[in-house]
Amino acid sequence: MTSTPPRRPQKPTPPSLPSSRDYSDGISPKPYNLISFPKEKPRLQHPVGHDKYHLHLLHGTLFLTLKVKTSLHVSTGIVVMGSDIDSRVPLIKTMVQAVDNKLSIQGSSLKGCIRSVYEAITNSTLGVITSRYRADIPPERLPCKNKKELCPASLVFGALDWQGLIDFNDAQCENSGFSTGFMPSLYRPRPDQRRAYFDKKGKVAGRKFYYHTISAIDKGQNQGIAVQQAAKEYTFTTELHFRNLKPEELGTLLIVLGQDPKYPIALKVGGGKPIGMGTMTVEVTAAQVLQNVQDWRDRYSAYTPSQSDRLTGDALQQFIYRQIQAAHSRLIQTPQLQELGEVLRYPTDREPPEGMY
Repeated sequence: MTSTPPRRPQKPTPPSLPSSRDYSDGISPKPYNLISFPKEKPRLQHPVGHDKYHLHLLHGTLFLTLKVKTSLHVSTGIVVMGSDIDSRVPLIKTMVQAVDNKLSIQGSSLKGCIRSVYEAITNSTLGVITSRYRADIPPERLPCKNKKELCPASLVFGALDWQGLIDFNDAQCENSGFSTGFMPSLYRPRPDQRRAYFDKKGKVAGRKFYYHTISAIDKGQNQGIAVQQAAKEYTFTTELHFRNLKPEELGTLLIVLGQDPKYPIALKVGGGKPIGMGTMTVEVTAAQVLQNVQDWRDRYSAYTPSQSDRLTGDALQQFIYRQIQAAHSRLIQTPQLQELGEVLRYPTDREPPEGMY
């Protein structure tokens, strides 16, 4: 006698636009919203390649300063005795620390955070999905598999068998030491129980982003989980290296980094996003751009790289403006940028959530 496989639970049909306010499980709504997918399918293109530097494209480095606006914790996944890192609590979840014991943010964490925003404001596929919800993703939004046919985000950040065109150094903290925070227990996402996640066809309605808040929740030692963290106003510095980028691709990166005055957005980095953690603003302090043959000759004719091609001040701002304008005219999806701009806008007067998380 053969058994009938269990039926997949039927997802509820939302009556209106996605909203994190729709809940029925007794848990307080999390402060997020879903950014809709563009109506058209992503346009897939052949990548430019890594075999040479093309003179009509952009190559160089952005020098970045990141400032913590709400407490930040990027977990190593390791819990240690507090005494091991000069903390008074018995056990504590750790962040990465450099050789000088200053906190560090892995370049991969920054790259993933920035990629998610880049995907949302361009007509791109999802970069990563879990197998559990693969059937719920619109087919045209599944990650790129063919390295010769890539969406806009995969061209820049990478995909299966394709390395991508940008790299992030680890971000090093300029402040000594760290603070200890106490995070409440956070509930896992429950898409099968919330109508907000799905459209009328039962497919995922969009990309999920958490709002910024004026502060992060700290439950105190008796109610929270001890975490090593960077406190508000801690400063990190890092470098973003790029090669063979089109002006619109670099311009989109700059918009993601909050450099478009029309869309003053900040990043959400690390854990604790539902309780307001991880808000960071970005300043581009300089850019070293190789744009012509003479730049390349100067770059490779000396052991110490020349700083003559480093842009600062007004020259830097003019360069940023030109790339952002190119992005708006050739790559940015304006409706999605407007939606995301409302979620990631900073400063904000939004309070962190209360109750269960």
